[in-house]
Amino acid sequence: MKYVIAIRHSVYGNQGAYLAYQIVQELLVEGHTITQIFFFQDGVSNANKFVYPANDEVNLVENWKSLAETYRLPLHLCISAAQRRGIVENNLSTHFTLAGLGEFSQTILQADRLLTF
Repeated sequence: MKYVIAIRHSVYGNQGAYLAYQIVQELLVEGHTITQIFFFQDGVSNANKFVYPANDEVNLVENWKSLAETYRLPLHLCISAAQRRGIVENNLSTHFTLAGLGEFSQTILQADRLLTF
């Protein structure tokens, strides 16, 4: 089954983004396809390369990058939400791409399911 994942929760402060990460991992292990992970609203903070959690905390930014590299997953950020929150080319982590809602909409049309966190 082909999934699109939309994440609106920030990298830290609640469990939404981490829950999304865990579900994406499980979907991939089960053999499903993730056609796009789209970060919007406060979810764009998941792409900030200047996020430095404590050593005993999960580094969710690095986890997303590793997942994208391993499975060749597209990690897209809503460009408008990113600009409003100060996520620009200078602090955009690798493997993340700024994208518009048009691209997100087209991907949804080709997917079997959309999961939003």
